[in-house]
Amino acid sequence: MIPRVFISVLLSFGVLEVWRHGGVFALVQSLDGEWNLWNSNKSLSLPARVPGCVHTALEQRGFIQDPYFRFNDLLYEWISLDNWTYATTFAVSKQLRSKREVLLVLDGVDTVASVWLNGVSVGRTDNMFRRYVFPVRELLKAEGNALTVRFLSAVVYAAQRRNAHAAYPVPPECPPDVQKGQCHVNFIRKAQSSFSWDWGPSFPGAGLWKGVRLEAFDLLRLVHFAALPLYDAGGSSWSLQADVLVDALQPAFAHITLDVPELLSRATFPTNFLQGAAKYTFALNINASSDVKLWWPNGLGGQTSYRLLVTARSRDGKSLLDVKSKVYFRSVELVQEPVGGSAGLSFYFRINRKPVFLKGSNWIPAHSFQDRVTPHVLRDLLQSAVDANMNVLRVWGGGIYEQDAFYDMCDEMGLMVWQDFMFACATYPTEDDFVRSVREEVSQQVWRLKSHPSIILWSANNENEAALATDWFHIPSWRRPVYLKDYVKLYVDNIMALVKQEDPGRPFLVSSPTNGAESEREGYVAGDPYDPRYGDTHFYSYVDDCWDWRAFPRARFASEYGFQSWPSLSTLWPVSVAADRRSSSRFASHRQRHPDGNQQMLKQAAVHFRLPDASDPLARFAHTIYLTQVMQAQCVKAQTEFYRRSRSELVGGLGNTMGALYWQLNDIWQAPSWSSIEFGGKWKMLHYLAADFFADVLPVAFEDDDDTLLIYAVSDLSQDLKLRVVVSVHAWSELDPVCTLTSEPAAVPGGSAVPLFKRRIAALLAGCGRCDRLACLLAFRLEDGDGARRGPANHHFLCSPKDAVGLRPANITAKVREDERGLAVDLQTSAVAPFVWLDAGALPGRFGANGFLMLSRERTVAFHAGRNTSAAELSRALSVTSLSDLYAP
Repeated sequence: MIPRVFISVLLSFGVLEVWRHGGVFALVQSLDGEWNLWNSNKSLSLPARVPGCVHTALEQRGFIQDPYFRFNDLLYEWISLDNWTYATTFAVSKQLRSKREVLLVLDGVDTVASVWLNGVSVGRTDNMFRRYVFPVRELLKAEGNALTVRFLSAVVYAAQRRNAHAAYPVPPECPPDVQKGQCHVNFIRKAQSSFSWDWGPSFPGAGLWKGVRLEAFDLLRLVHFAALPLYDAGGSSWSLQADVLVDALQPAFAHITLDVPELLSRATFPTNFLQGAAKYTFALNINASSDVKLWWPNGLGGQTSYRLLVTARSRDGKSLLDVKSKVYFRSVELVQEPVGGSAGLSFYFRINRKPVFLKGSNWIPAHSFQDRVTPHVLRDLLQSAVDANMNVLRVWGGGIYEQDAFYDMCDEMGLMVWQDFMFACATYPTEDDFVRSVREEVSQQVWRLKSHPSIILWSANNENEAALATDWFHIPSWRRPVYLKDYVKLYVDNIMALVKQEDPGRPFLVSSPTNGAESEREGYVAGDPYDPRYGDTHFYSYVDDCWDWRAFPRARFASEYGFQSWPSLSTLWPVSVAADRRSSSRFASHRQRHPDGNQQMLKQAAVHFRLPDASDPLARFAHTIYLTQVMQAQCVKAQTEFYRRSRSELVGGLGNTMGALYWQLNDIWQAPSWSSIEFGGKWKMLHYLAADFFADVLPVAFEDDDDTLLIYAVSDLSQDLKLRVVVSVHAWSELDPVCTLTSEPAAVPGGSAVPLFKRRIAALLAGCGRCDRLACLLAFRLEDGDGARRGPANHHFLCSPKDAVGLRPANITAKVREDERGLAVDLQTSAVAPFVWLDAGALPGRFGANGFLMLSRERTVAFHAGRNTSAAELSRALSVTSLSDLYAP
């Protein structure tokens, strides 16, 4: 008897486990493991792991250094310009070869390749985001099967495709020179950022980046499976839709049973499988007496899952299919309705019929080489998002559709996902072969991902509507209709049509930023896609004062905004040498991929801070790094708090903001960028502050046009609260508060932002006796009726720190200790200390708080070590910096 073959495939709601019984369903043989790899002239030949890529194989075998080291991205350009071949040999059992159909399945080929088996061409690939399946039964033999995948340089291929497109240009031709990248990335279905971006290097590599296997069967095979919860609001009831895509070699009759045992829900459906590939849909009504626990975003409830069992039996009782998967129940709506009788539409998400303010960031690829992105890397980054009180991440459209583990973890953690399709900042060709490949890409990705409750939105592209509307590419007016037609053909007629066919219950946007329904009304390219009265908005300004809330758009939803900073010196250390570690070095310039980025950071920092003036180049570089992180953190904090307090306000028809997603969460390498987490997982100051400004309950202060201070209480909770504000006025020159003011308790409804404190600054300071704007600052917090603090404390500067009178060196001492709760750092300061920064160097771990304003003489901060760490080791690695440390006495 043929042994049962067990396969675990990460699909649909969590782990999809498929038992395929010998003789009836499929046998699978993995071809992953060690292959051989060589370049076009065979001057290089080496073993290479699959899944993997050329760059990592070369590094692992000592042919190249770390591609991220110093200037290696330029030195190793030759790798991307060469052609490469992967090859392996394997035996095939008689049992597998005896099946009526044997398929070669390549889950991910990066990117342009021809596939050969035993000297015969079986197919070609040209899309990194597709699974390719080729029939190979007649070519197989018992021993010595030779499988070869011959890769063409992606750079050369893209140029060839562009040159063949003679009718009209498809811009942009090339990235800006500062990005040091390759041209014509829009002509190849590959991670667009692999040819370079303004935060990352150019590594357009090649490889088998996902698994390779043989699948053999006699009757039918499961191609895709998905399960979607459906909510009937009228009947207040749930059902479960199961979509099954089956490839059958001949017609077959079966009984399909769907069973959710925990909810006492089960049904059987007689089914005729047709010959060929076909989709079959079944609906299971959930028992009305069952207590269905819902999937909620992080901070709003749990993420309860249920087991779904799907079985198929033939007339004679043979098992054709056994599927076990996790299912979650949640509903999602994108609400775009007229706002208060004024011009514009709302733009917010309802999860399980509850309006939810989306708090989070934007996700880019975690590495240039995806075989380096382990489940540990993903979990660390996603847990960091959860720990910063985020409930959503936007998977940006210039990278990749993430691996299954990413979405499984988002399901488990309650992280919503705004999912872009992989098109960004460009126009694209619309030849038939390109569109056909895109359609297959979209179909496969929607099938793979649509079961995940975490995914709340599909978006067809990143910034391409804005690119056309605001003429990024200087297209002559007489040619504009051609590009508009291509835009609608690709994103509306094809991508949107496919998504609505396969996943009609989930919201869809054609672009981001977009005016949403208003853009659709205007033919899908609005006159102004940045109109804050509609849809979502991207906003960047490196010239305006980032502490001034008046500079920010009062948008319905802010899906991108941010400022750059440098990563820590410990993160840069492994990829640099001593001469590189200075602000004026060639390395510092080379690592910056955004035009004028290094100067923009310093100019923005100089608005409120004195720039570092240490005579030692290394010390000045370290201080510059620190100051850019302070600047970034304060800028994003100010903008995010503006969006959060705008959720309940309409000013001139603007406001009712219901989302804040800063750019960006993570880094792809060690370099300056907009990220809040450095490459390797270390938190920047921004990420520590995000844990506060994304808190469920938060006090926010600002000054209006007549110098009146207002403090709002912002609440994302479902329940109503009654809160008061406690304001402490502090002099820069001393630690004890000058005076304290308390507001009257007031109601704060759940899901609102309410002003609780209003006072003219002059009157407030006059009441304290010995304060003015230059000499004092404000700290404030929220308390409930019992005097318990609700949410984090906050502060408001009355002047720029560079102008503060009385700010002096803090002389902070730190002592590391260990007790039953773990490691902790006891701090003591002799003076007010702004932006206290604890750095453990290369020691993995996170502090319980960081980047804070220290207004008390003593404070204890926990350290959550990333590995076994002693107090002595942390003490040796620890450094403490505050703002006054940057300036020579």
